[in-house]
Amino acid sequence: MADWEVVIGLETHAQLSTASKIFSGASTAFGAAPNTHVAAVDIALPGVLPVLNKGAVERAICFGLAVGGTINRRSVFARKNYFYPDLPKGYQISQYEIPVVAGGGLDILSPTRGPIRIALTRAHLEEDAGKSLHEGLSQMSHGMSGIDLNRAGTPLLEIVTEPDMRSSDEAVAYAKQLHALVQWVGICDGNMQEGSFRCDANVSVRPVGTTTLGTRCEIKNLNSFRFMQEAIDFEVRRQIALIEDGGRVVQETRLYDPDKHETRSMRSKEDAQDYRYFPDPDLPPLVIADDWIARVKAGMPELPVEMKARFAEQYLLYAADAAALTATRATAEYFTQTMDALAKTPGVPYSSQGNDATNGKVVANWVINELGALLNNHQTDIADAPIAPRKLAELIAQTDRFKGTISHKAAKDVLAAMWSGEGDAVAIIAAKGLAQISDAGAIEKLVDDVLTASPAIVAEVRAGKEKAFNSLVGKVMAASKGKANPAQVNAIMKKKLG
Repeated sequence: MADWEVVIGLETHAQLSTASKIFSGASTAFGAAPNTHVAAVDIALPGVLPVLNKGAVERAICFGLAVGGTINRRSVFARKNYFYPDLPKGYQISQYEIPVVAGGGLDILSPTRGPIRIALTRAHLEEDAGKSLHEGLSQMSHGMSGIDLNRAGTPLLEIVTEPDMRSSDEAVAYAKQLHALVQWVGICDGNMQEGSFRCDANVSVRPVGTTTLGTRCEIKNLNSFRFMQEAIDFEVRRQIALIEDGGRVVQETRLYDPDKHETRSMRSKEDAQDYRYFPDPDLPPLVIADDWIARVKAGMPELPVEMKARFAEQYLLYAADAAALTATRATAEYFTQTMDALAKTPGVPYSSQGNDATNGKVVANWVINELGALLNNHQTDIADAPIAPRKLAELIAQTDRFKGTISHKAAKDVLAAMWSGEGDAVAIIAAKGLAQISDAGAIEKLVDDVLTASPAIVAEVRAGKEKAFNSLVGKVMAASKGKANPAQVNAIMKKKLG
């Protein structure tokens, strides 16, 4: 494979988060009984006319702004003609020559090439087709297929990249970045199991050092990142083996079989002329005024790349921590809500400008590492965590960095108990007797007892052995059953030893 270069472009269908379809008032809700969410337009009854959903357009504008694309002030809907049993009109309403969004791009981190930008060709609006059902029908329908038109007319934004990716790793990195972005800006729920976000991968290979593109094959309807990687890797191996054996790659559409871990031919790949595109006579050109774009922009959230940079600067976070906190909008909101709640806790120092780096680093550690571990162990999204941000803030306020009621180790145990529903932090600390000993006199007595009982170790400390000092601290902590305030133990021990 070292002699071959892989070339990949992705086409992603993101179902837009409107309550109704793109050209009718029928519901887009998932899971309804077959053919119950349909309107006359969706089933192509004679004489019906499509009416464009304003919300779908606004979501397309939002996406274009998020990726730095050009919002075409005038775009055109076209009829894409082909026959599917679940396409009642015999054509799909899409956009061809003039899409709503042109250009733009997404920055990803390639495992081999470092930071790279994946250029976008276009993003255009279109309607989804229905669905053919071949399994799960009644016994009376054995050997027959059914048609469910609930999805027919569902609004889609098809996002097309340039052939800029050179490995399955890069394709997955891009798809994950795009998946996170459409959810962040609220235009798509990203549910891959329900088909809200699905990708087609165009894959080809060429000898290293050449610039001419090889013949591509399109792998359709990849609805998981793992399947995407497996499908692309198999297709690359298949094409290379085919060429090296003297054969040639045929342009076609293929499907991935996750049980056999292989792609298989579905149909010959159509070109644009096969679809006989022409402007839809029932829909006027879509005209987008500057003030409409301005209103959409004003309603957009802070983008993840901007928030990541702000977090890193405002809280002096490592780039990796800032990236982890902005991986999803839910994580970012959890972090900021915890910071706000901590700021309102009596006795906790906090800048009135909200830029206290110490607090930010402490909260980031708790959200990413301690809470993150529980989320991973329980396979739970942070939005569904049973510990509210204000409750986590109450716990953080009790730790050594702030009030010093409990040690960090004890705090981790309290967090686990909070997750299990045993109560809030203060109640759990009291019930389990986890409060630290912070009385200076009591700690000084413990230190004196340890020093008196350990003359040999004391001699080692005075001889400059640092490990011996840590041993004495450990003995004090053991004598206090872990409840002595570590910072006070260290300070008093150093004072006693000169």
